[in-house]
Amino acid sequence: MIPKFKRLPKHIGIIPDGNRRWAVNQGLSKESGYNRGIDPGFALYELCLELGIPEVTFYGFTVDNTKRPAIQKRAFQKACVDAVNILANRDASLLVIGNHESPQFPEELLPYTTRKTFGGDRIKINFLVNYGWKWDLSHAMTNKAKETCLLHEEIASKDISRIDLIIRWGGRRRLSGFLPVQSIYADFYVVEDLWPDFQAKHFLDALSWYQNQDITLGG
Repeated sequence: MIPKFKRLPKHIGIIPDGNRRWAVNQGLSKESGYNRGIDPGFALYELCLELGIPEVTFYGFTVDNTKRPAIQKRAFQKACVDAVNILANRDASLLVIGNHESPQFPEELLPYTTRKTFGGDRIKINFLVNYGWKWDLSHAMTNKAKETCLLHEEIASKDISRIDLIIRWGGRRRLSGFLPVQSIYADFYVVEDLWPDFQAKHFLDALSWYQNQDITLGG
């Protein structure tokens, strides 16, 4: 049973780390861990729908991740494509953000580089695919003649709102380049368990922790 919360984040960022470590722990090849990360994503999606969370952003893979062995790269590219295609049949408004001009970006996801709405439009879901923070911020520097600019309105990920809470699975305590502008005032919660071992309790514990954070936005 989901508890009642006095305050819920309007936008949650998800860093689903630990797929490769999970696979190795299971005696499997590293690339086999990525496919195991799909079902946890849908379990979390269902929880967000039930709670009424308006927006969630999933970290798919980064520009730096594409330096991994080719077999691993193909595996996480396929996992991202499969996840988006399944969500395209659910109640969601989907947006995929990343360097879609690169050959590392899955062609199947090109239609989603502008937001597409399916079903009841009950939640915004953003996927970061072939995403790089330098690529994102570079869009704000295209007009060097500007002395000032409204950064959030200029960056490539401008259609993604400010994040209230970031949850990272896998025990590591770093953002890994995750939406630096939108994350500026985000609270950061770490789950020690690996992403394929996702449990609803992980997510609910993060929301319980969030209840007691002092949200000042610098004020």
